[in-house]
Amino acid sequence: MRILFRAAMLAAAIVLVVFAVSNRGSVSLGLWPLPDLVELPLYLVILGALLAGFLAGELAAWVSARHWRREVRRSARRIATLERELDAARAERQEPPPPTRLAG
Repeated sequence: MRILFRAAMLAAAIVLVVFAVSNRGSVSLGLWPLPDLVELPLYLVILGALLAGFLAGELAAWVSARHWRREVRRSARRIATLERELDAARAERQEPPPPTRLAG
């Protein structure tokens, strides 16, 4: 599996290098309220836009998953409470705790 991952990363790196070499032409970028223009290679503009889109998508996914993260925290607290109650009930009845299974 590690070899497959490294092969995919190598292929992606080769594609990015070929893309960058093929798109070295300069492009003028300006932001409307600012008077200055910036000269950048086309590949930087395109890869920067892709990176910005990826980060915006990741942020949107993280924000939209807050409900599930909150639910996991609530469930974990509830499980911990129930386990404490169960341990207290077993201690009252003098029941030995169930044997724990070793990972292996």
